[in-house]
Amino acid sequence: MLLFSLSLRRSALAAVAALLLVLPAGAPPVAARPAPDSFADLADKLLPSVVNISTTQTLKTDKQKESTPGRPKFPPGSPFEEFFKDFFKDHDTPQSGRPEAKPRKATSLGSGFVVDAGGYIVTNNHVIADADEITVKLADNTELKAEVVGRDTKTDVAVLKVKTTKPLVATRWGDSDKSRVGDWVLAIGNPFGLGGSVTAGILSARQRDIQSGPYDDFLQTDAAINRGNSGGPMFNMDGEVIGINTAIYSPSGGSIGIGFAIPSAMAQPIIEQLKATGKVERGWIGARIQPVTDEIAESLGLEKNRGAMIAAVDWASPAEKAKLQPGDLILSYDGKPIERSRQLPRLVADTPPDKQVKLTIWRDGKEQEVELKAAALNPNRPAPPPPDPEKPKPPAGVEALGLKLAKLTPDLRKQFSLSDGAKGAVIIEVAQNSAGAAQGLRAGDVVVAVGRSAVANPEDFPPLVAGAKKHGRKNVLVRVEREGSSRFVALPLETS
Repeated sequence: MLLFSLSLRRSALAAVAALLLVLPAGAPPVAARPAPDSFADLADKLLPSVVNISTTQTLKTDKQKESTPGRPKFPPGSPFEEFFKDFFKDHDTPQSGRPEAKPRKATSLGSGFVVDAGGYIVTNNHVIADADEITVKLADNTELKAEVVGRDTKTDVAVLKVKTTKPLVATRWGDSDKSRVGDWVLAIGNPFGLGGSVTAGILSARQRDIQSGPYDDFLQTDAAINRGNSGGPMFNMDGEVIGINTAIYSPSGGSIGIGFAIPSAMAQPIIEQLKATGKVERGWIGARIQPVTDEIAESLGLEKNRGAMIAAVDWASPAEKAKLQPGDLILSYDGKPIERSRQLPRLVADTPPDKQVKLTIWRDGKEQEVELKAAALNPNRPAPPPPDPEKPKPPAGVEALGLKLAKLTPDLRKQFSLSDGAKGAVIIEVAQNSAGAAQGLRAGDVVVAVGRSAVANPEDFPPLVAGAKKHGRKNVLVRVEREGSSRFVALPLETS
């Protein structure tokens, strides 16, 4: 997938300037609202609240060297790197009598919208990142200098403030959670520096995860948005902002009808925090999760695939204090059901620190209620103390489910670069075409548990597998650790 953020460098403008439903058989008819005859009245109303944003950044000499025309790029340490470094040094240094290259200015373009008549403007963080100077151009071509009030890199949102003698035209927020796939939407922004551009389309999909951050929950639209639209608003037909245009999928760099916007339900509370304090405070419970597959759900006796599985619990975290354990499934959080695992991080992040939260979890084949107190997320939280090293014992080899396991020994720890605190049985061989191989297991992975039962040595593994089979399970849930991270895999018992 080729994903592009939508800010635009002016250096690209010259190049741009040169390029100037079928229903299944038997299905009942569906009543659809007709498309509006025109978006003109709505666009007239909304255009004054959308702004163009230009930023200036000073490129230092070392960055200029990296961008010297004709300079090839090679991996660090490559012999060609040194060769071309010598070849181009006369262009980069004053040794040939030429003056040393001076820092130069680079300018980028983006979009934004007014959220408060007093001068607060919202855009994407990547539009104004590293900027030395930010200029906001209003719909009447008035240019104002802007200052950054606050920014949130995790959701790519930033709030700016401009000083003006006249009140600005502010937008109104809409509820993105009430927007439906197929609804009409308008996008307004500054594509390729062409300010005040209006495009229309529909909401194509919701809850998109484009792997850009931990809280991905994007709206997808086919309204044409391009580079330079970044930070601009997505409006519903009531003229309310339901999204912030942020990224596009594009093999060519231009719009192919797949654009993504941050939903207003996520962005609005973050923006209010940034306006009030200049920073965002998020909740944290210290439970690391993984998606629940159909096989994992079956192995746990769950009637359908839902919830978020706890893969690991952080040391001294609210989850640990509440005695949550790896293998627990979180089915609801603070009264809200968890249908997809990615819902949980957003719900936790929105939780005020010190709030008491009730969770419904699935453990030992039944639902249980757990209560914990959320804490504030601290990205600089210290690492947990190392566990006491266990005493080495003679290795033993055991085979089951196409896996060959051995007891952890100093030699095996060294061979697979395992920490002294790693516990369990280490996989030393994975049979080809086995279920373990299909799940990506490999030599050096450590089997920690089967279901909720810990694996202390290789001999523990076969009886636990046999027990799962005896209880009629089609899959056995195995917890493995790799490079300090744990996850659960469901291995089919038919292959044993």
